[in-house]
Amino acid sequence: ERGAYIQDRFLQEGLVDIAIDEVENVYGRLPGRTSTQPIVVSAHLDTVFPLETDLRVERLADRITGPGIGDNAVGVAGLFGLLWEMEQRQVVLNSDLWLVANVGEEGLGNLRGMRALVDRFRDQPRAYLVLEGMALGQVYHRGLGVHRYRITVKTSGGHSWVDYGRPSAVNVLAHIITNLHALEIPEQPRTTLNVGVIAGGTSVNTIAAEAHLDLDLRSEDQSTLGDLVTKVDSVTQKSQSSDVRIYS
Repeated sequence: ERGAYIQDRFLQEGLVDIAIDEVENVYGRLPGRTSTQPIVVSAHLDTVFPLETDLRVERLADRITGPGIGDNAVGVAGLFGLLWEMEQRQVVLNSDLWLVANVGEEGLGNLRGMRALVDRFRDQPRAYLVLEGMALGQVYHRGLGVHRYRITVKTSGGHSWVDYGRPSAVNVLAHIITNLHALEIPEQPRTTLNVGVIAGGTSVNTIAAEAHLDLDLRSEDQSTLGDLVTKVDSVTQKSQSSDVRIYS
């Protein structure tokens, strides 16, 4: 639905070669004097909030508030702001300008939209520019490594009274989280570990048969990120037993 809206707006702005690819990125081209070495400007279309979240905004005297405005409605609006500013200043670029509203940036999307975008253009562009609403006014010029995955714990479960003593997936998951946050995280290069989502269990009087967490790891250094991934894998493997199965 969002992609269709952006596609329609690209048409209204007079862009050409407008298309939605197989992962649902939306592309539009503003022709320049030549098609060689284009500039690609993108902004992610998805938001961190669940699908059922009410995304209606509230207009106040000095601001507009609502879920997803900063991340990343403002970034998407920046694509059009760039077009309008260029039109007002009568700017014609030497090379084509591609505007892309990409998907899969949030959650476990694994940056699939950006991966598809780069696979399409590869090393042809003169530059890739990414607009982030929460980072307007700042320029980031270094790559940031990200590793995201879901860790799922499964046990046989049971009744809280009759089967007392069996391992609980929730308890095992809590133990894993405690051990994850006990890991030594370097300040330099800057590196982060975040458990963003936990879920599991069936009811208050059952031993949980399944629980999972969503984990986000980041680092400015690829080697450091790899070391952290290895440590996380070690933490999860140590929680395995004949009665506890862990998947990631």
